[in-house]
Amino acid sequence: MAGKAAEKITADTTVSTSELAVVLGLTGRRIQQLVQDGTLVTVERGRLPLADAVQRYIKFLSAGTVDKDDIEVEKARRKSEAVIKASRAAVAKMEVAELQGKMHRSEDVAAMTEDMIYNIRSMLLALPGRLAVDTSAAESAAEAAVIIRREVYAVMNELSHYQYDPKKYEERVRNRRNWDASNGRGDDDE
Repeated sequence: MAGKAAEKITADTTVSTSELAVVLGLTGRRIQQLVQDGTLVTVERGRLPLADAVQRYIKFLSAGTVDKDDIEVEKARRKSEAVIKASRAAVAKMEVAELQGKMHRSEDVAAMTEDMIYNIRSMLLALPGRLAVDTSAAESAAEAAVIIRREVYAVMNELSHYQYDPKKYEERVRNRRNWDASNGRGDDDE
């Protein structure tokens, strides 16, 4: 039946489990359960008569064999599916924001902050070497303090010009995504 729009449905028309699931608005697994319970009958492995299956399912529903537990399970299933779809949509939205540079992962922020801290550390560790000769040649403690203050201000001035570089962030994202994909944790995992 699948793929033939002009085919007429007759009493002999058979469909697969997944096709019947679409017609009845159920899952393939639920159709299999109904077959196992004897509610639906197969004509051959994985094939069911369409007209008979729909009529049997209607009788099954109208006979009141669907109890409150079945209804609650179905509600819970639908709610779970909705939550999963909403979660996937939220993840996709966050990934788009990340790729656009509008949102950053905490590990990327931590890495960039760590880079900045290492930069500050290296500047501060360079101070004694830069100041040793000048302060030893100073004539007084006040003059040495002026030399030290000037160098500290120079370091602080250099640090104040730090600016966020979106290109560095993009590079980090690209590197992480390539690493994730090469380790089997890429975007296609569901």
